[in-house]
Amino acid sequence: MAERRDRAGEQRYDATPYLPDRGGLPAYREAAAACEGCPLHEHATRTVFGSGEASARLVLAGEQPGDQEDRQGQPFVGPAGGVLRRALEEAGLDLADAYLTNAVKHFKFTSAGPGKRRIHKPPSLREMTACRPWLTAELRLVDPEVIVALGATAAKSLFGPSFRVTKERGALFPTGEGAGDGDGSRARALATIHPSAVLRSEDREAVYRGFVSDLRVAAAALR
Repeated sequence: MAERRDRAGEQRYDATPYLPDRGGLPAYREAAAACEGCPLHEHATRTVFGSGEASARLVLAGEQPGDQEDRQGQPFVGPAGGVLRRALEEAGLDLADAYLTNAVKHFKFTSAGPGKRRIHKPPSLREMTACRPWLTAELRLVDPEVIVALGATAAKSLFGPSFRVTKERGALFPTGEGAGDGDGSRARALATIHPSAVLRSEDREAVYRGFVSDLRVAAAALR
């Protein structure tokens, strides 16, 4: 595992040493498979890198892989992915024109119950920070027109720890030095809830409608 120390001498996780010196998405995907930039790789089945074409106009970034994503090696293939796909269609967005990824590339979980079911556990700020070089590289390589942060973890990773989805969701803004890291990114961005929030809600229909409404803002920006 890549180990660095901060000014206080504490261990700092960082994926940067694992990034390739050159190449496109295939090279980065291959390199990410061997990433040990934070402890999450120790228990996850595999790295789950982004999926989609480098020509994608839209990037959808979630929190981290879930149980099914970890098993299959693809983002958004579990129940939340089903919600996302349905909402994208209703919002008028073409999944074929999107790049799907996550702020954190390894599944963080705790085991519980008789069958030791793997329960999602939110990544820490240190883990998000460690993994951010991969997300930054993906955004640079894809250079999308619109970025959608799905949930608080993705929004904080993209736009900073002070960003609040509850206050800013559905609002389109230029990335500036945020998600584009000051590289002249053409992208505009918005944040919304993670599709898993629909599944957890007591009023799924209302939450789902709000989710679709946010995605329609992204759809309008791509017209």
